[in-house]
Amino acid sequence: MRDLYKRLGISPQASDNEIGRAIEACSHTALKADASAVLGVKSRREEYDALHATLRDIGLLRARLGLTHGRYWQDSVANDFSLPPDNTCSNHDELIGRVTHAVRLHNRWQRWHGPWLLAGLLGLGIAIGMALCHWLL
Repeated sequence: MRDLYKRLGISPQASDNEIGRAIEACSHTALKADASAVLGVKSRREEYDALHATLRDIGLLRARLGLTHGRYWQDSVANDFSLPPDNTCSNHDELIGRVTHAVRLHNRWQRWHGPWLLAGLLGLGIAIGMALCHWLL
């Protein structure tokens, strides 16, 4: 899907007048037709803006994960919402650390929940038994 705002050179917060001027100044006929059909109608623009925000978030997520399109997609309209990979830190190492921490917590819980569950059930049984004995006597 095309990022019409990016292709027209305007921001998503542009006014209707700015969008109209950008559409008129566009020399690409297919882009001009798409932009006027989508951004020129208020209800369609609202739907496009919601979808635009979602696709932008997906693009940010893909960049954070280090995912990019193949070489054959690099200059395509399919690449409009993709960003260069974010390699500021090793995402793999961070993910492995989080998973290791979660596994450690799970194993600790597995090791201790059995005895506590048994002790709790035994205590509950004793309490119920004492209450029944007191009630019957």
